[in-house]
Amino acid sequence: MTRSRPGAIRAILAASVLLAAFFLLKAAWIPAKAALGQQLLNHAWQQVLAGDEQARPWPWADTSPVAVLEVPQLGVRQLVLSGASGRNLAWGPIWQSPGSAEHASDVILSGHRDTHFQFLKDLKHGDELVLSGQHGTRRYQVQYHEIINADQTEMLIEPGLDRLTLVTCYPFDALQAGGPLRYVVTAVPVQSSSD
Repeated sequence: MTRSRPGAIRAILAASVLLAAFFLLKAAWIPAKAALGQQLLNHAWQQVLAGDEQARPWPWADTSPVAVLEVPQLGVRQLVLSGASGRNLAWGPIWQSPGSAEHASDVILSGHRDTHFQFLKDLKHGDELVLSGQHGTRRYQVQYHEIINADQTEMLIEPGLDRLTLVTCYPFDALQAGGPLRYVVTAVPVQSSSD
């Protein structure tokens, strides 16, 4: 029986610690990036509200905030970005609907299940969603949740409807991102007492 050398054991332990630290940092990067992005986007949103519709959260950004999504009962506030791309999705929910944020009635927003849209699993029937754009605010009430195949998401767009649809990957605790299923929350406008 041979005895291990103390130097080899220390090297293995050091390598294990470094590898564990690497994976912890990698796992923490996405939520940290998402939180930082919302702070930078909030600054840009204030500029949009002041009249600079093309305000960028950072100089090289190819996106800008177009709306704020709030869920009062869950304490959620997310800035919604223009430009439906995976790159923009890393920073916040994205505007998927055709047309501008100010003129769309059938609004579809997408977000990551493990960052910005993680709260979708806690939404209940009747919960209020508030979507604020540069020129006004609309209130919605959650009507239903469903799980669909990813290839069915194109069918969600129906320009004649007046609703807010939130879409994320499913299941929420999946180890791999981007699986074949999507979790969809549909909300309808809340009618004011003057309507």
